[in-house]
Amino acid sequence: MKLRTLALAGLIAVSGQQTAYAATPSTATAPAPLAEAFTKAATTYDVPHDLLVALGYAETHLDGHRGEPSASGGHGVMHLVSNPRTRTLEEAAKLTSRPASQLRTDDTANVLGGAAVLRARADSLGLDATARKDAAKWYEAVAAYGDALDESTAKLYADAVYEVLASGVDAAGVQTAPRAVEPDLGRYADAEPRTLAAATDYPGALWKAASPANYAVSNRPAGDRIDRIVIHVTQGSYAGTISWFQNPSAKVSAHYVVRSSDGQITQMVREKNRAWHAGSWNRRSVGIEHEGYVSNASWFTDQMYRASAALTRNIADRYGIPKDRTHIVAHSGVPGSDHTDPGPHWNWTKYMGYVTGGGTTNPHTPEKVCGAGYQVVDSQALGTAGTVYLLYSSASGNNCVATIKKTSLGRASAAGAFLEVRGSARKSDSGSFDYYAGPVIARAPGKCVKWGGSAGSATYTSPFEHCG
Repeated sequence: MKLRTLALAGLIAVSGQQTAYAATPSTATAPAPLAEAFTKAATTYDVPHDLLVALGYAETHLDGHRGEPSASGGHGVMHLVSNPRTRTLEEAAKLTSRPASQLRTDDTANVLGGAAVLRARADSLGLDATARKDAAKWYEAVAAYGDALDESTAKLYADAVYEVLASGVDAAGVQTAPRAVEPDLGRYADAEPRTLAAATDYPGALWKAASPANYAVSNRPAGDRIDRIVIHVTQGSYAGTISWFQNPSAKVSAHYVVRSSDGQITQMVREKNRAWHAGSWNRRSVGIEHEGYVSNASWFTDQMYRASAALTRNIADRYGIPKDRTHIVAHSGVPGSDHTDPGPHWNWTKYMGYVTGGGTTNPHTPEKVCGAGYQVVDSQALGTAGTVYLLYSSASGNNCVATIKKTSLGRASAAGAFLEVRGSARKSDSGSFDYYAGPVIARAPGKCVKWGGSAGSATYTSPFEHCG
């Protein structure tokens, strides 16, 4: 049964994820030097203070990890990188006249270096003194700081920084108030979003291909049986990890990457192929990377656990893998591994509880909501709160959109679904529902459609697609 308690004229307006980004609450003994470092760096290089903090938090949660490098060779709070493709560490050393060794290990120097690099990106884009005072004008500079290999990954990186800016930060003795900014997207305004592959192995996963130099083409499970799932931690950010797996010099990859804030999942290697993530077990396993660092528990959110567990459960069901700790293993548990991830902060009890199906499931499916004859042609996960589906009926020629909730089941909560045929007004169904939003039905003969929906604070809007 679908219960409506609030009807709205259009889709609920939600600007991005509203996940709280605060880490452990600050105390009187929280270190003040890092806050002073951000103030000094922002002033020295005329960079918006709160934006600089947001960039650092998106990269590392303001944890310098004692100078230890990330998986992609990034160092310190601002993740200054030194690898064969990206050399922001060396660039920062030149800009600040500080030795690279100091930039790696000294938080104050590292923050200063990050500000210098960010300012250099702004200068290359021609930001004048007036523009530099407006955090909205820095979007392209922030995207460039991440040095992604393509525009869609660069946009993902910049979006994460502006989401932190909107939520505010309270971590490592540094505080910024929530500050919603509508960024000037510049050349990224028309950037193609990352799309669902025509045949991703996991419904709802976004697709971003790893470099062919970072995995082995195979024909699993026909060639090699898949009987293990390996749990990793990225030692880096979500966007940074995606970019690293696209870099042919990495020589590593995983099948999936899961975002900390909302559980968004990107697939980078097809399951039939062997990702290079677990040494001798590459042939037999599927690898799942989780955004964050082994030493910092603040990355391991409930949204991440739930989304990853749903993915693991799906993989296990498809390949007949037992849902136990013998077959769902830590990277550190792979024979011959010298890695420690996911580490002591990973809550295996909680995770395996989600994997084995703890909790209520939604009794409704998109096919039931839309009616007889409809089949799913596309879908998008809405964090862990639900999934929005696009369906088509060849018998009637109609399209249908439905959002199926995954949380707050049986209890009214915000959800929405919409369908827009090019050249026609958008049709939507939104409000507070027990189980699903929709169906929204429209015919689109020979025309493209834009579709999407929301569940909780997560939203999705497709480009115009599925033309025909």
